[in-house]
Amino acid sequence: MEYRLKMPQEGEVIGTVARISGATRFVVKCTDGKERVCTIPGRLRRAFWIKENDVVIVRPWVVQSDERGDIVWRYSMFDINKLKEIGKI
Repeated sequence: MEYRLKMPQEGEVIGTVARISGATRFVVKCTDGKERVCTIPGRLRRAFWIKENDVVIVRPWVVQSDERGDIVWRYSMFDINKLKEIGKI
């Protein structure tokens, strides 16, 4: 079985959770050099738990794209090691 690493789609960026600001708000430092306040969309809220220093995929909002975004994926430790190997983080 081949393992497929989820990569950011068009318009998405990889980021690291800098701090937690409430139950569903997170400050994420993105690889494009911006810091965004991100939330988890309702359909994904119970799918994964986010902690500080987690590596995530962020989809910036259409409005306020430099300041806000949604967290759409959280990488596992195995995935993070793969991302480091290929030079994405």
